[in-house]
Amino acid sequence: MRILLTAVLLTALAWEPAMRAQDDYAASIETWRAEREARLTADDGWLTVAGLFFLREGENGFGSDPLHDIVLPSGPADAGAFVLRDGRVSLRAAPGGTLAVGGEEVTAAALWPYENERPELRIGPLTLFAHSSGPRLAIRMLDRNSVILRDFAGLDWYPVDADYRVRGRFVPHAEPQEVRIQNILGDVETLTSSGTVRLSIRGEEVEMLPVDADGQLWFIFRDLTSGAETYPAARFLYADAPEDGWTVVDFNKAYNPPCAFNPHTTCPLPPRANRLSVRVEAGERDYRR
Repeated sequence: MRILLTAVLLTALAWEPAMRAQDDYAASIETWRAEREARLTADDGWLTVAGLFFLREGENGFGSDPLHDIVLPSGPADAGAFVLRDGRVSLRAAPGGTLAVGGEEVTAAALWPYENERPELRIGPLTLFAHSSGPRLAIRMLDRNSVILRDFAGLDWYPVDADYRVRGRFVPHAEPQEVRIQNILGDVETLTSSGTVRLSIRGEEVEMLPVDADGQLWFIFRDLTSGAETYPAARFLYADAPEDGWTVVDFNKAYNPPCAFNPHTTCPLPPRANRLSVRVEAGERDYRR
């Protein structure tokens, strides 16, 4: 009996660190998910996007007057004009008026292209700035009083499952490749990929194509849960840059693109290599409005 009790005690002691590590991992994922929701609901988060206005060549008048090209939900009736000329976007205030750009009152300003800090126009709760969608240029508007933000119902996640945290073998391309990614509006963005990642999802071997993103690997993917349990178009997932040919891909951190919540956003669709014929029951579920 003493031998049996000793064996049970030793087994329990061996399991304790493993259980503690598992609990620590689950807690870290829950913390990451809370931070994800905080970013989403911030004053400049994706839920505040309240308009996307594609520019035509020449002047595009804007203000709260409903006869303008770009109609604002609040602010002066005639605020001025966004001017598109040969791929450049500038701002002109209405005659006799000024506009706040970068914290300064100006009568005119260049918005696109820019090198470092993005020029932003502030009108009360509104923030407006130049935005590109493929070859097209537009004005994106944020509104701190957005109805989408006000009515946000919270995120829905699969339970944390450590089996969906997997090591992946990074296979570099002979040369970095250009990857043409279409977004939900039909515009095409050209991104760069340095290689593929081979990994196993619940015993299924897959090879995914990430694109390079600020020193990380960015996966835009779809799987057999898409359209039923998860957002139909795609989900996003980031992984650290590979070390010694390996990286860790944690599908518990897979999350929805902004267009899952907001019709005023533009989101990329997954390349064919990332349309997975497996179920990925991990990460963020579809948003239920």
